[in-house]
Amino acid sequence: MNADTPLKPSVTPFYHAPTGTWTYVVADPVSRAAAVIDPVLDYDWRSGRTGEKSANALVAHCVSERLEVAWILETHAHADHLSAAPYLKSRLGGRISIGRGILQVQATFKRIFGLGADFAADGRQFDVLLADGARIDLGAVAGRVIAAPGHTSDSVAYLIGDALF
Repeated sequence: MNADTPLKPSVTPFYHAPTGTWTYVVADPVSRAAAVIDPVLDYDWRSGRTGEKSANALVAHCVSERLEVAWILETHAHADHLSAAPYLKSRLGGRISIGRGILQVQATFKRIFGLGADFAADGRQFDVLLADGARIDLGAVAGRVIAAPGHTSDSVAYLIGDALF
């Protein structure tokens, strides 16, 4: 393998049927450094209750595979599901991250939904706001952020090794 050939990460997909959403656990197979991409928090709209069953499947996988979660990555602000990122961070560690465009999304949501002065539209809900081209390496597996605005202004793709999310 030459220096220009990306390393292949280990990728494990998790499907959340109620929302039709895919979550991915991506890892360097050697160092066990990992990222969780777009984790889902269960939500029952009838009762208004949340649950962690889907998130606990991610936790169980990371523990059983001895993965060290470095990143919890959101591809954009999701309207189709709630994020399990804070729950996963409390159980596995890692930095909750999203594209820097979240600042524009938050300002728009604050105005449209009348969220008031208490809603912080400054990205503080995330540990890292990622700019286009930012590095998100997992051990020896190189990763970078690719801005992909269109769906929302904060939309990003993650190229990790030879896999694009």
